[in-house]
Amino acid sequence: MKECIIITGASSGMGREMAKKFSSSYPVILNGRDLERLEETRQQCQNPQNQLIWQYDLENVEDVEQTLATFLTGHQVRVAYFVHCAGYMKTYPLKMVSASLFQQTFNINVISGALIIKTLMNRKLNGDTLKSVVLISSNISNFGAKAFGVYGASKGAMDALMRSLAVELAPKVRLNSVLPGGVRTTMTEHMYQDEELVKRMAATYPLGLGEANDIYEVVNFLLSDKARWITGQQCTVDGGRTINITG
Repeated sequence: MKECIIITGASSGMGREMAKKFSSSYPVILNGRDLERLEETRQQCQNPQNQLIWQYDLENVEDVEQTLATFLTGHQVRVAYFVHCAGYMKTYPLKMVSASLFQQTFNINVISGALIIKTLMNRKLNGDTLKSVVLISSNISNFGAKAFGVYGASKGAMDALMRSLAVELAPKVRLNSVLPGGVRTTMTEHMYQDEELVKRMAATYPLGLGEANDIYEVVNFLLSDKARWITGQQCTVDGGRTINITG
């Protein structure tokens, strides 16, 4: 059976960039909601014929385990690596927050990732193939910002999940999270339309604003055997933003 890497959120942004990069090393299972955009990603990958599309909306957490199990069995593949890039972010002040917003955000950002890992740990489906998992978190996980309560809470939950599963699944599987700073993606594009905001952001990053490739390089390292003694860690990749207390 082929050993693959699953990348959620592969239809755009950071997930697409990850898929394109990793396709030079592994067959990639591309997950996302939009089939047309997933096909665009596949065509941008190396050896498109080797890449698989798993079209599924991760907001629907009730069926994620069975759907993934059916996919793996149907394609006769096993998964060695998992990168959870899928993310949902809506910034609302507390007075505009609803239970449905919390549920949607947590389903996509946290619960779906946990259930995918659970499925990949099923020996009947995936053997002992899973080796390493990286969850794409955010530096908001450890800090606070106005209107980021729901999103920040989901990323904090993601990192708490990562630490507990790192202990539970060791030594067979390593889990880490990457906490990006300001990286321009489809999800954050609206923020980059404000030139003044971009200037203010850039001024707080000692190394300047980041690119998707900066995140890929760290994820690639964490998945690899070069990181064999690293698990349960939040790896902040933010150009020095979170250590800059310059007035």
